[in-house]
Amino acid sequence: MKKNKKKDYVRPSWDEYFLELVKTVGSRGTCDRGRSGCVIVKDKRLLSTGYVGSPINTVHCDEVGHEMHTVIHESKEETKHCIRTTHAEQNAIVNAARFGVALEGSTLYCHMTPCYACAKMIINAGIVRVVCNMDYHAGTRTKEIFKEARVKYELINNKTESYDNM
Repeated sequence: MKKNKKKDYVRPSWDEYFLELVKTVGSRGTCDRGRSGCVIVKDKRLLSTGYVGSPINTVHCDEVGHEMHTVIHESKEETKHCIRTTHAEQNAIVNAARFGVALEGSTLYCHMTPCYACAKMIINAGIVRVVCNMDYHAGTRTKEIFKEARVKYELINNKTESYDNM
């Protein structure tokens, strides 16, 4: 009689593990246009987290609606952005700063390619690697500055995030 071999459990890689944490952190987001999360790690240890949300003690999109602004790009393309909230990457960096956590030499995991403003903060915080689950439709300049600043950028899924009223 043949014994059934128990299927071996496959542990997630460190990147998979931290990207799962990004999803959980993002579930705290307070803007339905992007419940994105961010985790920052060093030596496989969690340093800081952040999610999309309004500044402390201010109203949230989920409570009062979006604060939409239209951006006109050089190509004349128009996109709409909710500016009520702080991005997940910004909140993770600020949370580290509030508690005196140095980010030099760390890795940032996030839902999608950071915007250009977040990219500049990431570089200046000393973060050396960025791992994104999905791409961002306006991420071209981010990728350029990461390359120029020698920040290692990795895109896991070759899909671009989309949401209502872009």
